[in-house]
Amino acid sequence: MKLLRYGTAGQERPALLDANHQIRDLSAIVTDIDGPMLGSGAIDRLRAIDPSTLPVVSGDVRIGPCVGRPGKFLCIGLNYHDHARETGAAIPEEPVLFAKATSALSGPNDPVIRPRGAQKLDWEVELAFVVGAECRYVDEAQAAAAIAGYFVCHDVSERAFQLERGGTWDKGKGCDSFGPIGPWLVTADEAHDILDRRMWLEVNGRRYQDGSTADMIFRPAFLLSYISQFMSLQPGDIVTTGTPAGVGLGQKPPVYLQPGDSVRLGIDGLGVQQQSVVEEG
Repeated sequence: MKLLRYGTAGQERPALLDANHQIRDLSAIVTDIDGPMLGSGAIDRLRAIDPSTLPVVSGDVRIGPCVGRPGKFLCIGLNYHDHARETGAAIPEEPVLFAKATSALSGPNDPVIRPRGAQKLDWEVELAFVVGAECRYVDEAQAAAAIAGYFVCHDVSERAFQLERGGTWDKGKGCDSFGPIGPWLVTADEAHDILDRRMWLEVNGRRYQDGSTADMIFRPAFLLSYISQFMSLQPGDIVTTGTPAGVGLGQKPPVYLQPGDSVRLGIDGLGVQQQSVVEEG
């Protein structure tokens, strides 16, 4: 099942994508695709519904972030063998954990905003998942059962903020628009082969990233179990799991996004995002 949110930013409505790629409104059944909904067992109830009985959403509508109002937006760095090598970093012995501000969340086709003072705006296609149950000190099997679904995340980064301004990575990761997710959330039962999905990213039609989730160092269930040893996680929390090689920082010489650039990215079976880069107003 593919779940999504559509409409004006801040006023999105819940929906699902049917087998004919039509958006079907879910507003009469659930209030949103968010933590309370995911933690209530509503996904099981939605599976019993015949999508053809739901209203069709017609016209050109904005697709919003596929999860609304997450409590946490957590990220894993250097989690692909080839990306660690391209940055010159050692393969991590434990996951590298950092956070994005939840205010960075945006829709899959919303503009990427280059913030004031930015010099090195970079791209990263990533597999993300959403938590569907409370997790505290869970083992890997419990963590696997607590993952509600998967989706595409664009972990937009400002490398100068991240690496040259002191402190942690968070400065270069949490700017507004730096967290496009979606277009839809694919429920865990449908995303059964998630550990062998092709993932790619193009800038102005040139493909820079062309990898696979099979190159991941730490897998999603392990990551959720690991994080739960340090903090509790609640339904609706998002974890994005790292990027393959081909980021702008890794080019020789480095290549960074500029206003007017077009970025297109996707993961097989999870959908495609497309964004234009604009200057902060």
